[in-house]
Amino acid sequence: MPVDKSTVIRIAQLARIQVPEEELDGLAEELSNILGWVEQLNEVDTEGVAPMSSVIEGMELRPREDKVTDGDCRDAVLSNAPATRDGFFVVPKVIE
Repeated sequence: MPVDKSTVIRIAQLARIQVPEEELDGLAEELSNILGWVEQLNEVDTEGVAPMSSVIEGMELRPREDKVTDGDCRDAVLSNAPATRDGFFVVPKVIE
């Protein structure tokens, strides 16, 4: 299904975007190519293929052991702070 300039202008109006006149021909060609790919999808035989609601349908996450795998690096984290006191970040008082 070829798309012409007037169709591109109408689509741009519906999308409320401004398309410069010199880009209309290029966009018409791109949209025609996209619609061509969509038409090719109609040729695929999907008989007997169950519809999917998700690409990970039927998959389960593997449970992991509930243990701390990161942490105990307080000193390394606080080394990035401009000011610290007693193992905490020091921030300026916001409320008087």
